[in-house]
Order: sequence, then structure tokens, then C-alpha cells
Amino acid sequence: MPNNRQIEIINFIQIHPNCSSGEVHKEFASATSYATIKRTISQLLAKNHLVSTGIGKGTRYFISPSYELLYPIDLDNYYKKEIDERQVREEFNHDIFDLLARVEILSKSELTWLSELQVKYTANISQLSEFEFRRELERLAIDLSWKSSQIEGNTYSLLETERLLKEKETASGKTKEEAVMLLNHKDAIDFIVDNPDYLIPLTISKIEDIHSLLVKELAVDKNLRRRRVGISGTNYRPMDNEFKIREALLSTCDLVNRKENVFEKALLILLLISYIQPFMDGNKRTARIVSNAILMSCNHCPMSFRTVDSVGYKKAMLLFYEQNNLSKFKEIFISQFEFAVKTYF
Repeated sequence: MPNNRQIEIINFIQIHPNCSSGEVHKEFASATSYATIKRTISQLLAKNHLVSTGIGKGTRYFISPSYELLYPIDLDNYYKKEIDERQVREEFNHDIFDLLARVEILSKSELTWLSELQVKYTANISQLSEFEFRRELERLAIDLSWKSSQIEGNTYSLLETERLLKEKETASGKTKEEAVMLLNHKDAIDFIVDNPDYLIPLTISKIEDIHSLLVKELAVDKNLRRRRVGISGTNYRPMDNEFKIREALLSTCDLVNRKENVFEKALLILLLISYIQPFMDGNKRTARIVSNAILMSCNHCPMSFRTVDSVGYKKAMLLFYEQNNLSKFKEIFISQFEFAVKTYF
């Protein structure tokens, strides 16, 4: 994490791109020497938080695209501005795949912590019988079906979801579509449990298969989107061209298949399917199931997202849509993996 002086300089360069070290020093001259400013800028360049152009006195500084991807943002302050007041990326960023291919989106300390949690999960399940493991997996599947549906507006409670999935008992006062959504989640989860290697390697057709399971018997088109779709709460507009959508989804599959770390794979697919919005509906549901399938294919602990705040989840996702910044969504991913390891199995 940058220290306070580094953050101040980063903030200044974000507002004044293409500035010189002299211009930066002029802003902070009353409190910081020019030598300190130069040293701090060198540190930020070394950490790839800044990039520069030119040489000597003609050197100018900009915020690194990788820093924009990962730097911490206060969600409360960010959303104090109304939708039309926020400066956002309104169009899909086609350069995002090249950037994500070059950047390690999880730090060494984050990867160490996730790996330690995974070791704990492996030790835990080694002590379970096949029956006990399946029982815990079913408990997680119920929680995942409930929370994933709740994020999309489903009003079933967790207890009502459990009765529906275990006993096929629908809840009074709820719509048929809500029950179908939950049952479809369970079918999709059962499919990836029974076919753990199905999504390896990841392909467009396999993502479409998972989506088809999730929208079965719902009034949702199963094929890739051919017309515009709007997202409430943001001015970001996903692509509306089927061929460009397919191209972006292919780039996503290539990126995820090339990444070696399973945690990066699972986090990236969560973000990118949602960002592309390849289907008319069911995109985030598909992303959550595919992400879990990737984890399970490598014998990693799946996630239920049970304790995630639905509004917070949506805000973190919108932040990625609008700024291509994944810092808050990464926090959700890590905390939910930790919760799953400590709660199930």
C-alpha cells in the first residue's frame, strides 16, 4: 500500500496528468523538499503506480493503468456523487484483457493468505467421509443458491430456500419464477459437482451451457445477446454487437485459461462475465457458478457468498464497470473464500 506522501502525489497526478516533477514539487513545496519529491516519484515508478514519458527535464508523469486497476477506493465517498455526476468509463474497455494479462491482480500477501486457507480446507476434507463431504457440499449449495438469487432480487428466505431445494415445497406469496430461479441454481451446482472438469479449458459454449441451466423455464434468451441491455445505477453501457460480445468472451476464456493461479482465474471470471453482460439476463448468476466450477476443478473450496451484502456486492461490481477498478470486489472475493473455509466442511 502507498504511504500518505505517495498517495498525495498520486492524487495530484491523477488530477494533473502529464505533469513534471517540478510541478508536483510546487504543489507540496511548503512541506516537502524537491529531493524528497523526486525520491518518492522514483519509488512510485518502481512499484508501477506511475509511468513516465520523455527524458530529463522533459519527463512527464501519469498514473499507471495497473494502479488504476488496483488502488483502494472508498465506496462511501465514491457513491456520494449521483449517477450523472460521476466521471466514468461509459463504454466497454477493449484494452482490459491486455492489462489483466500483464498485472498480478492478487498481491503476494493476498495469495499467501488464500493459499493458507486452502491448506486448511484440504486438511479439513481429508478427515471427512464421502457422505459427510457431500452433506457439507449440499449445505453450501443451498446457501449459494439462496444468496446468488437474493442478489438478483429473489425474495425467498434462506429457510424457505432450504425447504424448496430439499422438499420441493414452495413458499406462499412467492412467484413461480423465484422458485424456478432457486431450483435452477441447485441444478447448475449439481452439474459442476458431478462434472468437475467440465469447464477446463474454459470455452464460450461451456459458459453458455451453465447459463442455459440457470435460466431454464424462465423467460430469458439462452443465446448470446444481440441487442442493447441497460444496467440500473450506472451510465456504463455494455456492448450491443453480438460479434464484439463473442470476441470479448473469447478473450476472457483465453485470459483465464492462460492464468496459472486458480484464485486469479476464479476472480477474473466473476468480474468479466458480469462486465461483458453476454446474455440478456443471468450474467452475474452465471459468473458465480462458473467461478465456483473453476475453484472446484482444482479441488479448491467453493464459495457460497452467504454473508456478502447484496448492495455492497453490486456497488463493488459497478465500480469495476465504471472505473475498471477491482479493489473492492477483490476484498469481497477474499473474505468470502475465508468465510467458506471456516464455515463449511
